[in-house]
Amino acid sequence: MTQPPQGQPSRRIATWLLAALAALSLQACKPAASPNSTAGTASQVAEAAHFNAVDITGAEYARKLQLKDVDGKPRSLDEFKGKVVFLFFGYTQCPDVCPTTMADLAAVRKKLGADGDRVQGVFVTVDPARDTPAVLKSYLASMDPSFVGLHGSPAEIDAAAKEFKVFYQKVEGREGGYTIDHTAGAFVFDPQGHVRLFVRYGMGVEPLAADLKQLLAAKP
Repeated sequence: MTQPPQGQPSRRIATWLLAALAALSLQACKPAASPNSTAGTASQVAEAAHFNAVDITGAEYARKLQLKDVDGKPRSLDEFKGKVVFLFFGYTQCPDVCPTTMADLAAVRKKLGADGDRVQGVFVTVDPARDTPAVLKSYLASMDPSFVGLHGSPAEIDAAAKEFKVFYQKVEGREGGYTIDHTAGAFVFDPQGHVRLFVRYGMGVEPLAADLKQLLAAKP
């Protein structure tokens, strides 16, 4: 900011101060640039919302998914529009993270009452060798019959994981068998099909329910 002239009468300084304040006021009141169609709307909604999960609105990944369900039917994210989608990469023999995450989601759906019917859980296996369609179907049905299980070839799972920036790696056991290290978080899409949140493992039922309720209530 330009400094006031030195050695000038007090009236000159007062005039300068008033002019500076006026300029600042005009700058503060300057209207924001017109938003772009989809991106602008998403950013405006993001500014108005306050989530417990990590807000990733506008992310340039996690945009597409093409795998088969337990009945062999090709599924994509587009067909879930109109619902809030909670998408998680895991495997059925996971000892803690996976069952806890999906059980929490089942509890959230119940907590939301009628709105829970507009929340779709999607489980993508990172262990296609052991997670056959029959295994996936039984595993998810025991938690919530509405959950959709997706699987594919190792190459298809790799492609899906890269699209979502999800890490997974087989860890051989000392006495045979193996476990899988994998990203523990989940992705949430709004009813318009835009990825909005990354949910860290262990966030809890109440905070997650609050976030999903916001997305369900938001206007398109």
